Amino acid sequence: MKVGSKDAVRDIKRAHIVREVAGDNATVMLDANQQWTLPQALSICRDLKEINPYWIEEPIHPDDVLGHKTLADQIAPLKIAMGEHVPNRILFKNYLQLGATGFVQVDAVRVGGVSEFIAVSLLARKYNIPVVPHVGDMGQLHQHLVLFNHMAMGHEALFLEHIPHLRSKFVHPVHIEGGVYHTPMEVGSSCDLL
Repeated sequence: MKVGSKDAVRDIKRAHIVREVAGDNATVMLDANQQWTLPQALSICRDLKEINPYWIEEPIHPDDVLGHKTLADQIAPLKIAMGEHVPNRILFKNYLQLGATGFVQVDAVRVGGVSEFIAVSLLARKYNIPVVPHVGDMGQLHQHLVLFNHMAMGHEALFLEHIPHLRSKFVHPVHIEGGVYHTPMEVGSSCDLL
């Protein structure tokens, strides 16, 4: 659920409504899209903890590693998910060494490719932090990387988002049935364009 509007009271109220309607067993994830300052995030996240969200995504700017550490310490056990705007393994390493994130959302397209994605995944494995990639428009690539992470590195198979609007542009678009990605059988990374 998107939060991070200029009206924090409204966001908190909406989050409570979602929790009430979805029930206590539903997985509710909140995404603030870097809209808060650290003081705002500290205050708002304390209120959002009441609905027991799975995570709060991108609460503050991704360059603020120490701010994330402060926030992570203050809102625990609520976990921070971040990484879709983190450009390289060095910055991810800083987050992981400090314990400033609970989920790594590395995006292979934004970190410069598969090699950097794997380096970040290895770092996350070392620190026992789950990798839940930011897919953006590239679920067809990330489905392979999640499979590799799970089979080769032992990362837990959690979930992978799906954004379908570019589906018609690929030779071998992702195949999702019942909310589950089906393993591609074609050779390659499934990224060939029509």
